[in-house]
Amino acid sequence: MNAKNVLGTELIPCSYDPLTGYFRDGCCNTDESDRGLHLVCVRVTKEFLTFSCASGNDLVTPLPQHRFAGLKPGDRWCLCARRWLEAMDAGFAPPVILESTHAGALGFVTMAQLQAHRFQGAVL
Repeated sequence: MNAKNVLGTELIPCSYDPLTGYFRDGCCNTDESDRGLHLVCVRVTKEFLTFSCASGNDLVTPLPQHRFAGLKPGDRWCLCARRWLEAMDAGFAPPVILESTHAGALGFVTMAQLQAHRFQGAVL
């Protein structure tokens, strides 16, 4: 896939450990079968994981049958765009890695919203 990120450049991988992405390819790639739109690459925080679990999306408990080991604070993950927006509105948005966030996320959130929550560390 030759996807672009929200900066208009080539989409770079979000995480290989844990292996993320709708296709479990390390990238926030998508297609029409991705109903959740896993477009936003984030570095999860304890506060976000608690919020997500309380909102009905447990990202901590391992689900080996889905190749999911469970997340811990500091992990990078391709998050559903709507879930990220919901977390932002509630004050729990995890930091975003813009270089690894699919351009399609801009259909749900603004660049200003993403930049306001930009991760300030090394990309990968």
